[in-house]
Amino acid sequence: MGRHRSQDFNLPPRMHRKGDTFYYVTSTKPRKWIKLGKDLHQARLQWAELEREAPSQDDKTFAIIARRYERDIIPGKAVRTQRDNLAELAKLLEVFGAVPIDAIRPQDVRTYLDLRGQTAKVRANRERALLSHIFNQARAWGYTDAPNPCAGIKGHKETGRDRYVEDDEFKAVWEKGHYTLQDAMDLALLTGQRPADVLKLTRADIRDGALHLKQNKTGKKLAIEITGELAQVIDRITDRPAKIKGAWLIQDESGQPLTYWMLRNRFDEAREAAGATFQFRDIRAKAATDTGDLGHAQKLLGHKTREMTEHYTRHRQGEKVKPLR
Repeated sequence: MGRHRSQDFNLPPRMHRKGDTFYYVTSTKPRKWIKLGKDLHQARLQWAELEREAPSQDDKTFAIIARRYERDIIPGKAVRTQRDNLAELAKLLEVFGAVPIDAIRPQDVRTYLDLRGQTAKVRANRERALLSHIFNQARAWGYTDAPNPCAGIKGHKETGRDRYVEDDEFKAVWEKGHYTLQDAMDLALLTGQRPADVLKLTRADIRDGALHLKQNKTGKKLAIEITGELAQVIDRITDRPAKIKGAWLIQDESGQPLTYWMLRNRFDEAREAAGATFQFRDIRAKAATDTGDLGHAQKLLGHKTREMTEHYTRHRQGEKVKPLR
């Protein structure tokens, strides 16, 4: 069985991907390929269990501590956060990997932010935040007593995304998409949920006249009434003839759930064919904006405060005003 490492997934050491399945490959000979399954999140959890030996406390380089963080902390985060953290970690390791944790100084963090910010200000901020959290974990694990070098280092100023998806461009992409993409787009728009929360919806989540879900990012539980267009979409999905009907609402021809990467590829293809420019995540903001009611939008998105929803939706769509005459 040949090795196939995928850069897209930023796989940790000894974790490999062959086809659509993930494996753990032992470091001792003869090497064994232990099947972890097709779901990346579950595969990472199993990988963490198999990585039993903690790194030596005598080796206090950033790379060693980062790998422990990858093994012990990242698998417990939401799927999207895992992907982001692994990409951020790869960038941090390029610079700080061989550096002893005690040798990382505030001026080093400032320099990293400035240089990285020349091409990716937002990513630089996220990487600084991850570095700070790893350093705090290093203190908790006993690797260092030094103060966090990220403390007091301000990140780059960010401007919120204000892209509003017009009805006609949503329709244009929808019409070019595979039926699984159409299902995902409709559910994302009508429920206002994030891509990961839409993809994990199952038939069992439909009960008592509502669609029940728990948001990955916040843990917020919602029961969205199945009425109007949402009822029509769910009927379309559940009544669709299929050779194999799996547990998921959005599934491929073999009854397997649509993965994040499948969704991304099908969306990119349909978007290019339609000549559109919006991102799938912009559909959530469209749902909030199209309610026309901040109170409704707040409940639908699962925000804790009205201010969060207002910040999320403002400037997405220009205010309508009358002409002079």
